[in-house]
Amino acid sequence: MVDLIISLDGYAAAEGWPGLWGKGGPEYLAFLGEDAETRHTTLMGATTYRVMSGMHAGSPDDPMAPLPKIVFSTTLKAPLDWANTELVSGDAVAAVRELKRTSERPLRTLGSLSLSRSLLRAGLVDTFRVVLFPVITGASGKERIFDGYPDVSLDLVSHRIFDGNLQLLEYVPTVLDAPPGAEG
Repeated sequence: MVDLIISLDGYAAAEGWPGLWGKGGPEYLAFLGEDAETRHTTLMGATTYRVMSGMHAGSPDDPMAPLPKIVFSTTLKAPLDWANTELVSGDAVAAVRELKRTSERPLRTLGSLSLSRSLLRAGLVDTFRVVLFPVITGASGKERIFDGYPDVSLDLVSHRIFDGNLQLLEYVPTVLDAPPGAEG
């Protein structure tokens, strides 16, 4: 599963805004806690690892401490400080392909835009989950999420509203070889 939070205009973050764009209400925060309790393996790149481990590593309240985490990076060095975290410096696509074949745990990205893009392109993403935040960050937005993505058709399989404000949208993705109607 690719799991992303996004502004209405397609950004993963914005300069000067608080975390979760100041919109993380009690229902959504409870969902995050419940979601952290599901037994999956979290996949992430070096940037996401640095941010998330900086917030959580060593904290007694770290909801992700017991979860296995795999970080794909050629810049980080083992051992990593965050509990239950493995570093993989090889090909992420090949490693995830093997994990999907051998692991009984579901796999889920956390942010990690480049990793998510690579896994989607390789046809390894079964579920694409987005939480849409009701903000437009055109002037301050950073990290446009879908730049560099292939064309993808999405079939909605689940949705939910949190705090009357945030939308969770869960899709099954199909990567397209060519845009619909393209002449070839």
